Amino acid sequence: MALLLREAIGENLRKTRVRQSRTLRDVSSAAQVSLGYLSEVERGQKEASSELLAAICGALDVEVAELVAQASVSMRPIPKLVIPAPAMAAA
Repeated sequence: MALLLREAIGENLRKTRVRQSRTLRDVSSAAQVSLGYLSEVERGQKEASSELLAAICGALDVEVAELVAQASVSMRPIPKLVIPAPAMAAA
């Protein structure tokens, strides 16, 4: 099944937060959003409004555009490797 935008955004938010060695509590406090809601956004269960996304990105010191661009990249399908069948010898 295809990755949803909210899942890709949540995954990138979590990666950014972990890379910064920050806790959910720290970021939720800085963004003024409940810890539970931030957790749901990171897990792709809730779709954040643009205002909420801006607050979370502000708390993480990343641009919303950068986050969305990263999400776009992670949503691209991985090309399938096609191995051609061996040529059949004429009888």
